[in-house]
Amino acid sequence: MPYLVDEESVAFAIRLLERSGLGDETCVPDAYHYMPPDRSLRASRDETELVIFSAVDDAFARSALGPDDIDVLIVNCSIFTPTPVFADMVVNRYKLRAEVQNVNLSGMGCSAGLVSVGLAKNLLQVAPPGTNVLIVSTEILSSQYYVGTERAMLLPNCLFRMGAAAMILSNSPEHARYRLGRVVRTVTAARDTDYRCVFQEEDDKGNTGIRLSKDLAATAGHALKSNIAAFGPLVLPASEQLLVAASFLKRKLLSGRAKVRLYRPDFRTAFEHFCIHAGGRGVIDEVQHGLGLSDDDVEASRMTLHRFGNTSSSSVLYELAYLEAKGRMKKGDRVWMISFGAGFDCNSVAWECVKPPADADGPWLDCIHRYPVDLPEVAKDV
Repeated sequence: MPYLVDEESVAFAIRLLERSGLGDETCVPDAYHYMPPDRSLRASRDETELVIFSAVDDAFARSALGPDDIDVLIVNCSIFTPTPVFADMVVNRYKLRAEVQNVNLSGMGCSAGLVSVGLAKNLLQVAPPGTNVLIVSTEILSSQYYVGTERAMLLPNCLFRMGAAAMILSNSPEHARYRLGRVVRTVTAARDTDYRCVFQEEDDKGNTGIRLSKDLAATAGHALKSNIAAFGPLVLPASEQLLVAASFLKRKLLSGRAKVRLYRPDFRTAFEHFCIHAGGRGVIDEVQHGLGLSDDDVEASRMTLHRFGNTSSSSVLYELAYLEAKGRMKKGDRVWMISFGAGFDCNSVAWECVKPPADADGPWLDCIHRYPVDLPEVAKDV
C-alpha cells in the first residue's frame, strides 16, 4: 500500500488483500502512487476524465448512435461531486444538444448504477418513441484515500479500484441488445444499523474516510431478503411461486407442532445468468449462500472482483461483459443484476438478451483467455 502510517496498519492491509479475492492487475489512480497520496481536486478531475470519457467513447463506438442522438444523460458517482457536475462535464466534452435532460446522482454508493437504470426506465416509459438515455457509472477514488489507522476505514483503500461503464437505453427496439424487464429497489435506511453500515465520517484524528461495518455482509443479506420478497413474484415461474406458497401454508397449519422450513425458490428457473455486485468476497459469498447458487452461477462476479476489484456502481456491467466475452450469452437468456449501496440499498434488475454480441471487445479483451482462475480458500478472520 502506498501510504499507511504504521506497521500494524500495513500488516492489516496485507492480510486483507491476501483474503480479498483481488488479483494483481487491478488498477488504482495515479494519485495513489505519491507519498502522501495526491488528493487534490486536479488529480480527481484527471481520474474522472480518464475513466468517464473512455467509457462513453466505448458506448458510442458499440452503438449506431452519436452524441446528437442523446436525449437524456444520467451520471452517477457517490463521493466526488465537483462543480460543475460530471453530467455537465460530459455535455461539454461531447457537445450534447442544449435541450438534453441531464441528471447527476451522488451519495448512493455501489447501487447507483442500477438506481440510474430504474430512473431511465421511468423516464422512457413517458418519453416519445425514439428517446435515448446515456447512463454513466463510476466512482472516483483520488480524493478519498484514507490516511488514518482505523481498520474499518482502511477497508475501502484495499477493496475499491478504478473503473467506469456506460450504456445507452432507448424506448425504440431497433439495434437493442437487451430488453429491460423488472426493476425493484429496496431501501432499509429506517434501520439505524443499516443506515450506518457504509458511512462517510472523520476518525478521532480528523481523517475523512468511508467506514465499512463488520456487519456489511449480513446487512446485504437482510436487504436482499426484503428485495426478493418484492422481486420474486414478478419474475419466478408459477411453479416456484406455488411451492413457496405451499410451504408457507404448511408452516402456518403446523405452527407449534412441527418445525417447517420455508421453501427457498430456485431463481435458476427464472434466470440463466447472475451479475452480483462485486463488493467483496464476503458479499458474494452471502448472496450465493442465500440464493442457493452454484460456483458457476457466481463466476462472473468472482472473476470481476479478481481482475478489476470493486469498481462500485459499474461492477455489474463488467460482469455482463465477462459473460459476453466468454460467449455464454445467447438470445433469450435472462440476466439478474443485483447491487448494494449506502443507505442501505438493494437493487434488482432483470434483462433479456435480444441480440448476443458478435465479438468479445471490451474490458476483458486482453485477458479473457486466462479466466476463470482458481481462487484459494482462505480464513475469514482478518
